[in-house]
Amino acid sequence: MFNLFNYVPVLFVAVLFIMFVASAVRILPEYERGVLFRLGRLAGVRGPGLFFIIPGIDRLVRVTLRTVVMDVPPQDVITHDNVTVKVSAVIYFRVMEPQRAVVDVENYLYATSQLSQTTLRSVLGQVDLDELLANREKINKELQEILDRHTGPWGVKVANVEVKNIDLPQEMQRAIAKQAEAERERRAKIIHAEGELQASEKLAQAAVILAAEPTALQLRYLQTLTEIAAEKNSTTIFPVPIDLIKMFLERRDKV
Repeated sequence: MFNLFNYVPVLFVAVLFIMFVASAVRILPEYERGVLFRLGRLAGVRGPGLFFIIPGIDRLVRVTLRTVVMDVPPQDVITHDNVTVKVSAVIYFRVMEPQRAVVDVENYLYATSQLSQTTLRSVLGQVDLDELLANREKINKELQEILDRHTGPWGVKVANVEVKNIDLPQEMQRAIAKQAEAERERRAKIIHAEGELQASEKLAQAAVILAAEPTALQLRYLQTLTEIAAEKNSTTIFPVPIDLIKMFLERRDKV
């Protein structure tokens, strides 16, 4: 006669074995690695793919190898010329050595975030506002080099740093607008002065040519009369050449 109770120990052992195997199997995707600790000691890096651990003895810490995009919260920065601005940034980094990212630092994500905030305030505090606005690429490169140098011992590679937003106080925005307007007016006056200079040079050259050729002066006089007659004016003004009245002035002086 079949007795189920006789097979309970076998079933119990089979369930325990299945649970043990299930807890021992680990599968990691291509972009992850597992840092394995056996009885508290580092036992190497596992993955990707299928591998086994010893339940209760081994502890696995997963680390992603994909590039992490992290926003740096807006920081209040006092520039070298004593202007208070609020600056935010974004950093791109990835883990290159999983075992160092787990063993050498408690939380590499939090540590990288805090380091980026302090570095941002430190670097921007050494530059003037004009340099911050004009040389952003140079500042981004300097931030990247500093962060990469400090996160290297953690097995983290900082690939890029970008300053996103620079919020200026209202009074500073008005001052910059006035400066830009004054610069535009200066350029307009310079262009106008250069135009006047070129026009005066051309007029001087024309005067020399007309003085050398009296006939050209008469032709110019007739052309002017033609242009005046073309307009429908009720009053017509005839320009009188200076040479024509010069003779009368000389006679008056003799009398």
